Amino acid sequence: MFAPWLTGSAEVVAALAAGRPVVALESTLIAHGLPWPTNLDTAREAEAVVRAAGAVPATIAIWHGVPTVGLSDEQIVELAQAKGVFKASRRDIGAAVGLKRLAATTVSATMALAHAAGVRVFATGGIGGAHREEEPFDISADLTELSRTPVLVVCAGAKSILDLPRTLEILETWGVPVMGYRTEEFPAFYVSVAKIPVSCRVETASEAAAVFAAHVQMGGAGAVLARTCPDEAVIPAAEFHEWLCEAEQDAQEARVSGPRITPFLLKRLAELSGGRTLIANRALIVANARLAAEVAVELA
Repeated sequence: MFAPWLTGSAEVVAALAAGRPVVALESTLIAHGLPWPTNLDTAREAEAVVRAAGAVPATIAIWHGVPTVGLSDEQIVELAQAKGVFKASRRDIGAAVGLKRLAATTVSATMALAHAAGVRVFATGGIGGAHREEEPFDISADLTELSRTPVLVVCAGAKSILDLPRTLEILETWGVPVMGYRTEEFPAFYVSVAKIPVSCRVETASEAAAVFAAHVQMGGAGAVLARTCPDEAVIPAAEFHEWLCEAEQDAQEARVSGPRITPFLLKRLAELSGGRTLIANRALIVANARLAAEVAVELA
């Protein structure tokens, strides 16, 4: 059911009305996660692979106060180049709408808007989670949203800058299944795996769809389907750890915290790695979008 306070593209609205597969895509990676023009190229490629797999892409944002499911290509181009775009988590949707802001939606906000539109599958890069010791009380709203909103989030695990064991403990406490796509260990974004077991391994999109459908049917909410970063782009853990330590030190010296910490660290990691993290980020986003479309087809 498409909520009356949402706006959707004609293509997305028609697909949902007909019961055809739709995949939600977030807009924060366009406005805040990747630099120009990598952000535009990645957004377009993600939409293209969703279409190629038989589903309809629905990039989600709050367009000058209007929650929108299915941005046009012109809107994506504008968002990719706009300055001062508001970063909206689940908490911030009301503020973005009430103040008529141009807002890019994080995982939690995208999940909420996708569910309000009737979209069941969402592809992103990596979910947020519990930050490391330097930010002990910083817990992403993504985890809370997964515990209450029945949307399957296809990702490359959680961002490697986070405390991954703590993140998975929180998900377990809140009853959120974490499926590993052809892996028994939790993927770690740019790094292949974190050597932490997932709750369930699946081999195919069909198996993932079956697990998620059963979870929701029996009263569950969100779930995670995590696949590893493509082999050609994955970054060795030791190299990544060196860059991360330096980036975290830079963040401390610059007194960066709260919602600004993740964009700051991702930008510094891109600089320290000579762009290798950007290549990995783009590769995993596109791979996740393709898998999400395959699962959406099975659910439909």
